Amino acid sequence: MLEALAVLAAGVWAGAINTVVGSGTLVTFPVLLAVGYPPVVANVSNNIGLIGGTMSGVWGYRRELAGQRSRIWKFGSMSLLGGITGAILLLQLPDDAFEVIVPVLIAIALVLIVLQKRLQAWIAARRAAAGESGRAGDHDGPFVRLAVFGTGVYGGYFGAAQGIILLSFLGLALDDELQRINGLKNVLAGTVNLVAGVVFLFIADISWTPALLIFAGAVLGGQLGARYGRRLPPDALRALIVVVGLAAIVQLVR
Repeated sequence: MLEALAVLAAGVWAGAINTVVGSGTLVTFPVLLAVGYPPVVANVSNNIGLIGGTMSGVWGYRRELAGQRSRIWKFGSMSLLGGITGAILLLQLPDDAFEVIVPVLIAIALVLIVLQKRLQAWIAARRAAAGESGRAGDHDGPFVRLAVFGTGVYGGYFGAAQGIILLSFLGLALDDELQRINGLKNVLAGTVNLVAGVVFLFIADISWTPALLIFAGAVLGGQLGARYGRRLPPDALRALIVVVGLAAIVQLVR
């Protein structure tokens, strides 16, 4: 019962984090490892569970999505293809490869989280400079679409900090408010989770108890994140994610 409550609570927290920032996997994945699930099973079950949170976050940010239909179609197709590719790679590569690759991915994700404020400041400066020089507008060429596809591959394979990576790319490419870009990020990350989850349903070993617990918690967390998450001290949130991510690395490499 205590383990079930821990997984449920992790789902709530991850749903809220994913809606506001990203990196909810760095909360739920270590918890599943801690209660005894093998890494690949934990990752697949976690992906299924977090679908509820991403869909909840999309609904919570529906006002920010107004007028972004063309962007959703344009980038969503890249996320869909990337998510399928990443999910297939997860299931085709040997389990040993996952245990080697994922600690590196988590470490990269943690670096991005630590540098998030600097990245946001850089993005804001670039956008301000573009506006001052009369070049403001979307810059969504092939490189940006390829970056969204690559992020989708990463998200289908593991996904921690997928949201932060998307915010970085989209913030540089799109001339819009960061909250509206965050709403778009939720749609793209949700697309990756959903298509990867569909792949896993047919050909992966899923542990349904933690998946359903995370799903229920993440739905609630997504709504809480959309409503209250912007009020949380960002430095405290980042610090907690870093601690949890380091715990996941220790759990995987020991």
